[in-house]
Amino acid sequence: MARLISILLFAALFNIAPDTLAASEESVALPGGNRLLLDKHAVRLLDGQGVELDRFTVRGDHLDVRPQDDGALAVVFDDDRQTPLLLTISARNIVTQQRLSAVSFSLESLCLYRDAQQLDHLFLIAKDGLAEQWLLSPAHIPPRLLRKLALPPTSEGCRADDGKGLLYVKEEGIGIWAYAADGEGVPQRRLVGNRMPKIMSAKPTERTLPIVVPVAQTASVARSGDAADDPAIWVHPTDATQSRVLATNKKQGLLSYDLQGTQKQLIEAGRINNVDVRQNLRLDGKTIDLAVATQRDENALAIFEIDNDGGVRDAGRIQTDLVEIYGTCLYRTPQGGLEVFANDKDGRFEQYRISRVGEGGMNTRYAGERLRGFRVASQPEGCVVNDRNGRLFIGEEKRGIWTLSAVATQKEKPQLILATGKLLVADVEGLALFHGKTSDYLIASSQGNSSYVVLDALPPYKVRGAFRIGINAEAGIDGVSDTDGLEVSAINFGGVYADGMLVVQDGYKRLPDGAQNFKYVSWRDVARALKLDGS
Repeated sequence: MARLISILLFAALFNIAPDTLAASEESVALPGGNRLLLDKHAVRLLDGQGVELDRFTVRGDHLDVRPQDDGALAVVFDDDRQTPLLLTISARNIVTQQRLSAVSFSLESLCLYRDAQQLDHLFLIAKDGLAEQWLLSPAHIPPRLLRKLALPPTSEGCRADDGKGLLYVKEEGIGIWAYAADGEGVPQRRLVGNRMPKIMSAKPTERTLPIVVPVAQTASVARSGDAADDPAIWVHPTDATQSRVLATNKKQGLLSYDLQGTQKQLIEAGRINNVDVRQNLRLDGKTIDLAVATQRDENALAIFEIDNDGGVRDAGRIQTDLVEIYGTCLYRTPQGGLEVFANDKDGRFEQYRISRVGEGGMNTRYAGERLRGFRVASQPEGCVVNDRNGRLFIGEEKRGIWTLSAVATQKEKPQLILATGKLLVADVEGLALFHGKTSDYLIASSQGNSSYVVLDALPPYKVRGAFRIGINAEAGIDGVSDTDGLEVSAINFGGVYADGMLVVQDGYKRLPDGAQNFKYVSWRDVARALKLDGS
């Protein structure tokens, strides 16, 4: 009786025939006062007085809508063809935009989501808990599978809150679960009650960081799970466009990529964690380029020689006194020598001077002389040295970024320059230095909120802002989350990298799902997003 009274009142208010409204399964308001009604036979477009303007004949379910500048985007599930159907709604018409492929499972629900980049997504949820997220934007590109999800096997419905970036899913007999809707980062959920939350606004409710998009990405590493970790950049001596990105697969070894992201080399050196590069070193009277990485099985420094074409050769190990070696960074001294900082999970750092003995090639040996040790209170990993002024920056994962002199003979306690908090969110991971034309910047991976903090590399270490890396829909490259290591260079690598490039590890490969990889970002885009000078 109550439902019948509601139908009669609504029908009278909008001048709709009661039998039409009674057959209606769903009704959605549109911008400008129009409405969409989904009944057993059609999607109907009604004006503010309830007059039907247009209809699209379909036996459908699960209507959802997002406004657009010239109307709205609507989705409905075509029960006869078993396909999601996208409709463009104008002021007076319903236009078929696109059909997705037929779903391969028994659909229980679907819903739209619009992210902070204003890209549209579609969630498809099955009765047995299988689910998919599809990227719909931009409209001129066919929809693409972003990721697969595992939801409760008794999921009954879904709704997305664009402003909060949340996907709400109802589990029969349990309640409403909230999931991150963007698809990046560590999968998490929380129970929010027994009723779908009321979504008041599609506008972000929290401060939104600027978003840049990757220009390119590497192939996925050859190991699944938490495998890719830390990149470094080697600059070709005569043609910067032929430079290399070296990167670690901590389940396999050291990788080399070109600037298009194509893998050029793999050295199976075991559990290599962090890597750093220095060029034009003067060791034992020879000029050489070296990469140094931490080898966790051996608690050693792994030494790699790099030739003038970017070819990498495993050149041996230097044992350390560390028990659980973890992160590392290099210091090219004013004399052209090489020193290495390596840290342990217990907070210890050791500094070594590297020497070279031999005629070259397989007869070359490398040795390390321990210069000093110091520690921070808890686990560190990322570190970087400013060779220009001899400053070492270290990341203590839970506490923040510290600095002290990289010169072993200078007795100096670490100084905290940026503590973890709302901007720099633990864990503090990769650190890198950008040496611009007039300004130097320190970039840190704020892993706890999948962002990147930029601050001046000179006192008083002013914070310049933070940004995130989103989806490059045109290039088919997913966004970035949960970054471990990163590297940056101000070298002119040509094209979009004329002002330099940023390389970051991506903890969750999407579009489609895959093993972890590394993303390339134009520094010009970062500088524009944060209004940086001197880049």
